[in-house]
Amino acid sequence: MQKSIQLIQDLSNAFGVSGFETDVAQVASDYVADFAHVRQDRMGNVFLKPDVAQAADNKLNVLLDAHLDEVGFIVQAIHDNGMLDFLPVGGWAINNVPAHTVQIKTRKQGIVKGITASTPPHFMTEADRKAPLDFDKIVIDVGTSSKAATEALGIEIGNPIVPDVSFETLHDGEILLGKAFDCRIGCAALLETFEQYVQGEPNPALDLEAVLTTQEEVGLRGATVAANQISADIAIVFEGCPADDTFTPTYKIQSALGKGPMLRHFDVSMITHPGFQAFAMDIAEKYNIPMQTSVRKGGGTNGSAYHLANQGIPTIVVGIPVRYAHTHYGFVHFADYQHAIQLVLAILKDLTAEVF
Repeated sequence: MQKSIQLIQDLSNAFGVSGFETDVAQVASDYVADFAHVRQDRMGNVFLKPDVAQAADNKLNVLLDAHLDEVGFIVQAIHDNGMLDFLPVGGWAINNVPAHTVQIKTRKQGIVKGITASTPPHFMTEADRKAPLDFDKIVIDVGTSSKAATEALGIEIGNPIVPDVSFETLHDGEILLGKAFDCRIGCAALLETFEQYVQGEPNPALDLEAVLTTQEEVGLRGATVAANQISADIAIVFEGCPADDTFTPTYKIQSALGKGPMLRHFDVSMITHPGFQAFAMDIAEKYNIPMQTSVRKGGGTNGSAYHLANQGIPTIVVGIPVRYAHTHYGFVHFADYQHAIQLVLAILKDLTAEVF
């Protein structure tokens, strides 16, 4: 358990807004160094292959995927008084943005802390209070009072920004709290699944490859490039999926904490291959692995890129529920993480060319 927690912590704490995933990629590469061959492409995608030979005729090529990036921000301009204008990178609800600390990564002087700030209520008119919030009304304050002082910290236009949150565990390790669980919890599950598979008894019918992709939060860009480089027959996408158990009527909850990983039938980006989905559900039932299923009117995952690649790659999404995804903080139930790994390992164990 402690090894898993340490991996999740390292990934969650790593700086990795879309387009700037280098630190997260390094954490992943270091973790697999003893049992995988690592290759990185020009988009920053990290490809993993087992160190042991797999090549043989008529094997089923299986791809595991998770994305490295997290939602964040980017510096747009520096005011004369030292405040920063910034833009969102990925999907944010504007009301979640103000009054938090953030980390700004500079080119030469490391990390600078700041606060997302808006006009204090003491200086707002009644009309101001009723007006909708937008990014033009929020700045980042780094504790300076001039443009020169802000620039002296190394801050420039184009610097990436992430929430300033440190990972921790609650309730005797049952609940994980941190940033970027969409999709660092998926990255951790992929890495542990890959490790346990190649160090256990690999299925002789399979040829396994994994990829940790970049820029999912801004349009599946890394996965689109990765899909051009693979010859997968099927794909399994790990995701930190948004939990819905804090605001949804009981009858409609489909991704609750502590109820197991979520297998998504449908979202606006992909209709999951029904045969592969049914096989995964049957596997969960066969091995008594807790599992949820969902149908979403929004959302989207890297599965969208893979299921349209080549001649079409049958793809499933294994989501680990994350409360408050796309905010500064998230909760994950550790048992859901463990069961996601267990489910994918069972799928890999029972998958054959005949099943495919």
